[in-house]
Amino acid sequence: MRMTIKKMTLLATLTAAALVIFMVEAQIDLPFIVPGMKLGLANTITLFALFYGPGSAARSATSTSTGAAANTTTGANTNIKNNTDNITTANALLMLIARILLGALFIGRITAFIYSITGGLIGFAAQAAMKKIVTDKQIWVCGAAGAVMHNVGQILAAMLITGTSAIAAYLPILIIAGIITGVLTGMVAQLAVARLAPHKYST
Repeated sequence: MRMTIKKMTLLATLTAAALVIFMVEAQIDLPFIVPGMKLGLANTITLFALFYGPGSAARSATSTSTGAAANTTTGANTNIKNNTDNITTANALLMLIARILLGALFIGRITAFIYSITGGLIGFAAQAAMKKIVTDKQIWVCGAAGAVMHNVGQILAAMLITGTSAIAAYLPILIIAGIITGVLTGMVAQLAVARLAPHKYST
């Protein structure tokens, strides 16, 4: 399906926003126990892109409708799915990869790219899978799962690069931190989707 100018502009804007957040966060050294640990604020944009389109919002609306109202909602949801301006899961994935590539290019660290791409892809896979079962009021759950799996992916990458399993000792801390930061970024994305998605669906 051909991508519209409006959709290309939206994807470019979201990618740029995620890249700016990533670059700013990369310059801030946080006093965490785990060296180089970040909050993962750029994932807010990825989550927003995942849910800003046909998905949990449409399901949530459908599940609360009955009778004639349900038929009306079903027709509206069909229009949503056929809208060429919708952000698909594939679009969100390409945004993530572009942000990671550009971020690594600007920072100039190959190892940072390996950690980011490994954690990013594993975390995204978890979020994309959960998108099928959560509603638009549970995006924070998706954020927590994605953050945890992102940290797991980075630990796996670190073990492969360093050739030692001792790094796995950081995993319990990273899991707890991932849940906390994932819930926070997920809530931000959830609020953004709640505010902006209705306007998109109504057009």
